[in-house]
Amino acid sequence: MGADSRLSCGYHGDMLNTISHGSPTDRPPLLIAHGLYGSGRNWGVIAKRLSDERLVIAVDMRNHGDSPWQDSHSYTDLAEDLAEVIAAHGGQMDVVGHSMGGKASMMLALNHPQLVHRLVVADIAPVSYSHTQAHFITAMRSVDLDAVTRRSDAQEQLAEAGVDAQLQSFFTQSLDVENRRWRLNLDALEREMPHILGFPEVSISWAGAALFLTGGTSDYVQPAHRDRIKQLFPKARFAKIPDAGHWLHAETPRAFEATVRAFLNA
Repeated sequence: MGADSRLSCGYHGDMLNTISHGSPTDRPPLLIAHGLYGSGRNWGVIAKRLSDERLVIAVDMRNHGDSPWQDSHSYTDLAEDLAEVIAAHGGQMDVVGHSMGGKASMMLALNHPQLVHRLVVADIAPVSYSHTQAHFITAMRSVDLDAVTRRSDAQEQLAEAGVDAQLQSFFTQSLDVENRRWRLNLDALEREMPHILGFPEVSISWAGAALFLTGGTSDYVQPAHRDRIKQLFPKARFAKIPDAGHWLHAETPRAFEATVRAFLNA
């Protein structure tokens, strides 16, 4: 962090850990909420680039990164965490959320409409999914942390557990090598997986400007989901990044950044 004086980390009691890029301008600040097994640091490149026009704050979601560990991982609670960060930074922000962070951001807009200026939901719909992510917890638990002296040691063990190369790199960004521990509350995430894969039954809607941005090769947001999206977010617009999958911000960062920037500044 040290070299960039405009970058700072903040931690206050039970509030989420935040990583700030840039400084306040006349544009609304931007909050970035990462997906499952991620962290605010994963978004450093995009956050820094977008901070040329506005303050950008990337959070570590609860049970991830340097944020507090909690027993619950419901989207109502995740939305309250984000609301607390926004309240601490002036009371309204643009919000970008990917996957799990996208579901939390949708709940934030639905439950606290006044806190969200514009909303970008990256490659997720407000529906329940049947695929499990629990096998990745099994793979991370299989790593012999006593044998790990650098991230590549853990990546080799994850490869043996059948995890593909891109995800090996992604998961080990949440590995505290020095203290030989995961910066992920694997027990809580495993226990709460039904909540993470689901979405609360809600009958409210949010009338603000929303962009549902998907990866062209991803199957997370189906045409069949559009009616539900429009029920909850009547002003929803849809855009696709052709060559990207579910991890669209990591696979095509320049296209992702350009699309988000154009929408936020429209």
